[in-house]
Amino acid sequence: MVEIVKTITYALLIALFLRVLFFQPFTIPSASMEPNLLKGDYIIVAKYAYGYSRHSIPLSPPLFKGRLFAHEPKRGDIIVFKLPRDGHMDYIKRLIGLPGDKIQVIGGVILINGKPVSHVPGKSFVAENGGWPVQATEYREEIRPGKFIMTQQISGYGSADNTGVYTVPKGCYFFMGDNRDNSADSRFDPGLEPGSFAANACPWDYSLDRQIGENLGVGFVPAENLVGKAQIILLSWNGKASLFKPWTWFLDARPSRFFHVLK
Repeated sequence: MVEIVKTITYALLIALFLRVLFFQPFTIPSASMEPNLLKGDYIIVAKYAYGYSRHSIPLSPPLFKGRLFAHEPKRGDIIVFKLPRDGHMDYIKRLIGLPGDKIQVIGGVILINGKPVSHVPGKSFVAENGGWPVQATEYREEIRPGKFIMTQQISGYGSADNTGVYTVPKGCYFFMGDNRDNSADSRFDPGLEPGSFAANACPWDYSLDRQIGENLGVGFVPAENLVGKAQIILLSWNGKASLFKPWTWFLDARPSRFFHVLK
């Protein structure tokens, strides 16, 4: 019995060590990162990409502040971070604004420090928004020189497609979902009503916290809240797959997405 307990303990410690320092799996729960990440994708995140903070450890214990072995993320990276307003919920979005950047959206086109991002339309298709079918378009964007990504958009006329200017504070980042009309992200303030644009300081002032809905925005994200860089889609299943129905593990798998490296 002692040997069994020791073996289990060692295995758990090794798994914890790998999870904290190197890689962590996540499941995509929503459509906010379509067309690049689909609901049901099972991804691997590199924990070492930007260094380590207390959020690198399960349950985010307040053992220290800041980041150890910190590395600056690059614009366009897909990043998992802890939601600033609670410090526990995992979010995944694409990094758009670095500290000091001025970000604005006009007609669905991102402007970074006053310069519009290349925004070339592609195919049109029918997407789902709020349970209703809508016409959407894919766009090819050059989010930084040589870094091309695909996004999707319903129109360029929604409130999230035309914003004021966001000045990203020092030590913070600005994120957006690739599904531009279906993403609660840094365009929206976590402390205001739905549809209000980001105006909060960074990091989030918990003294101002109050009862707010889960679907409100993110605001600016402190560097400490970064968990890691999304690297690869390991496995993927559609919405019909169930843990308790083993046959769906095969029938509802999306093998074309297996081992897909993220851009």
